[in-house]
Amino acid sequence: MTTTTARLDLRLDSRDKDRIAKAAALRGMAVSAFVRDAVLREADTTIAADTVVTLSEQESRRFLAALDAPFSPNDRLQKAMDAAAKLTQR
Repeated sequence: MTTTTARLDLRLDSRDKDRIAKAAALRGMAVSAFVRDAVLREADTTIAADTVVTLSEQESRRFLAALDAPFSPNDRLQKAMDAAAKLTQR
């Protein structure tokens, strides 16, 4: 199995680097592993915040009720659907 590795370089001031090194040492980890884990955890959190929708109990009930309700297009959508049907009935 071939694995490709990629590098990520960043500039830090010495105080930040020292803080990261101390935190890594407290966890018993190499600095690179500590940074990788922290960055990936933050990336997952950021992605989840953008892709997951959380509804309140009331919103959940309204959403499920809307899914259970029969479909009823408004006038504009009905006109568009009728026009599309005419185009496909040649």
